[in-house]
Amino acid sequence: MRGRGKRRFTIRGVPADLLRTWISRLEASRFARPVLAPTAQSMRRIALAGVIADAAIMSTGAAVRLSSSGLGCPDWPRCSAADIVASKNAGQTLINTWIEFGNRLLNFPLVIITVLVFVAAWRFRPQGTRRRDLVWLAAVQPAGVFAQAAIGGIVVLTKLNPATVSIHFLVSASIVAAAVVLHVRCTQGNEPPTTVVRGDLYVLSAALVAVTGVMLAAGTVVTGTGPLAGHADTPRYQLPLEGVTQLHADIGWLLAGLAVALVVGLRMSGAPPRVVRASWIMIAALGLQGVIGYTQYFTHLPAGLVWVHVTGSVLVWIAVLRLFLFMRDRGPLTRPSPEPVQAAPYREPEPLDR
Repeated sequence: MRGRGKRRFTIRGVPADLLRTWISRLEASRFARPVLAPTAQSMRRIALAGVIADAAIMSTGAAVRLSSSGLGCPDWPRCSAADIVASKNAGQTLINTWIEFGNRLLNFPLVIITVLVFVAAWRFRPQGTRRRDLVWLAAVQPAGVFAQAAIGGIVVLTKLNPATVSIHFLVSASIVAAAVVLHVRCTQGNEPPTTVVRGDLYVLSAALVAVTGVMLAAGTVVTGTGPLAGHADTPRYQLPLEGVTQLHADIGWLLAGLAVALVVGLRMSGAPPRVVRASWIMIAALGLQGVIGYTQYFTHLPAGLVWVHVTGSVLVWIAVLRLFLFMRDRGPLTRPSPEPVQAAPYREPEPLDR
């Protein structure tokens, strides 16, 4: 007997297999559309995803250092000389090893997000042309991730040398800054910027950004000097802990003074509401950060609270940058195309009655 051929099901004459292929392609295009053909709204969302991802990797990196998990995977790029994935290593608990290995694994979704940010910026054409400024800002993110992977390897191979750890953290802060600038700039046009606040307040805001950057650098020195730099045999800055802690606190008070003066100046000068709201967010984040900082100091630096403090410093950095960027206007993202004015149809004049 001859065997029967495989029966093919059809829906209104269309083979089911072909229909499923069409549906899968439509679904794929629906999910790819925000990246390959981004609108202003989808571009903002993708840029925001980049900010969140970059801030998250900084926070988890701090957790590695503060939980003494920095050598949970003592080799690079493998976890150890014998293992590619996490396993218990000498001198480390399994939790320590997985904390560090988990931080390494987070780089994979981070790479995906940053590449999507770059592709979206490359494809974004709000007025029919590509925005080169957005492309360059987006390119910093995937390039920064690969650079950070190399620096992270140096950190591991140098057994957590405090200078390399500080560089690692500050490069991450620079990548976050590029992501924040991209998120703000993708909502604006590309015209020459105009300052929307008084000139002295704009300069004060720029000083606030600079001092915040110095504050972040000083924080890495305090951590690299103190007990949370790693195990007892981990290299540290050969500096007096009390002295660098006092310097960090003094910078914090300078930062607070600049922030209060800026908020009052913006409120009294009638600055745009958007700028005033951003200043209140900044001062709230900075005030909470100060409370956490002094609490951790007087409670003898519990690792969990120090981690909250480091994460808070990233949020303060973002708030300060957003306030500074809001003080300049580059015009609307898109402008309506001028439509030709249609003349009224000519009508013959009616004869006058005589």
